[in-house]
Amino acid sequence: MEEQGGAAALGWAARDATGVLSPYNFSRRVPRDDDVTIKVLYCGICHTDLHVIKNYWGNAMYPVVPGHEIVGVVTGVGGGVTRFEPGDTVGVGYFVGSCRSCDSCGKGHENYCAGVVLTSNGVDRAHGGAATKGGFSDVIVVSEHYVLRVPDGLPLDRTAPLLCAGVTVYSPMMRHGLNEPGKHLGVVGLGGLGHVAVKFGKAFGMKVTVISTSPSKRQEAVEHLGADEFLVSRDPEQMKAATGTMDGIIDTVSAWHPITPLLALLKPLGQMVLVGVPNKPLELSVYAIVPGGKGVAGNTVGSVGDCQTMLEFAGKHGIGAEVEVIKMDYVNTAMERLEKNDVRYRFVIDVAGSLGSAV
Repeated sequence: MEEQGGAAALGWAARDATGVLSPYNFSRRVPRDDDVTIKVLYCGICHTDLHVIKNYWGNAMYPVVPGHEIVGVVTGVGGGVTRFEPGDTVGVGYFVGSCRSCDSCGKGHENYCAGVVLTSNGVDRAHGGAATKGGFSDVIVVSEHYVLRVPDGLPLDRTAPLLCAGVTVYSPMMRHGLNEPGKHLGVVGLGGLGHVAVKFGKAFGMKVTVISTSPSKRQEAVEHLGADEFLVSRDPEQMKAATGTMDGIIDTVSAWHPITPLLALLKPLGQMVLVGVPNKPLELSVYAIVPGGKGVAGNTVGSVGDCQTMLEFAGKHGIGAEVEVIKMDYVNTAMERLEKNDVRYRFVIDVAGSLGSAV
């Protein structure tokens, strides 16, 4: 069901499982009392966007307007809005609604609400059941409860990916005590999520080791991103030497990979957190975790509070994603490159600077 009647919007949408994006005119919802209207300035491109527009997960509701790493400026507020005013620089992340009455919402974990409303390709039951349309568009209307304040001084293009990739690694690091100076953090994979995990780990004062199948990434990890060590997971001698040395591991890899060798790197009672989503099930031997009391957990982005705290931490420490800024008319090429992992490390669309000219 489409809800019409609000401001005219221009975006780029995929119409079918080819995933090809093209200009798309639609209407945003009529703003309600608690709504904030936002002019989109930048929007990052996430692997989730790729999976959805190509219907890899079988849940695409075409036409799909992707995008959930949104930075923009407030252009209007409803009469009940108290936290924002026109001119404020704000962000919108992975979700734009939740039930606000369940146990998860009550504890500040809206990201785990059964009724969470995704920013793109979600079902907005509170507004007529319309399919949500994301940040590959010039304007978006969001309840103030799910809008984030962007600290002064953060480059807006480099901030956009923090709203998904950033909080996806920051949130579990905070929850599992992987934010304490002197602890040893392993980061599996050096992509959009992994490179931000390295930055947060170093800002926390941790020892950080990047774990990768690609020896060619050593120089980038150590010299550019500041990792302390680099471990080639396909090298048995390196893996053996690192056995039992890490307090925690953030595994960001979204392709199938063996995790038992990674669990051997943990100290007793160490914690591995999976934030990548491989399409095929991973294999876990109980003998890899039971003798050492090790844990394996998952994580989906973070709450509104997590994301705001993460942005403030990033502002204090000058943390931003490494990005390649593109124009809207390059987005299909960017998606092709993303599928080949040919990006360092996140594409960000200059929406305000290119959307009109791309039509």
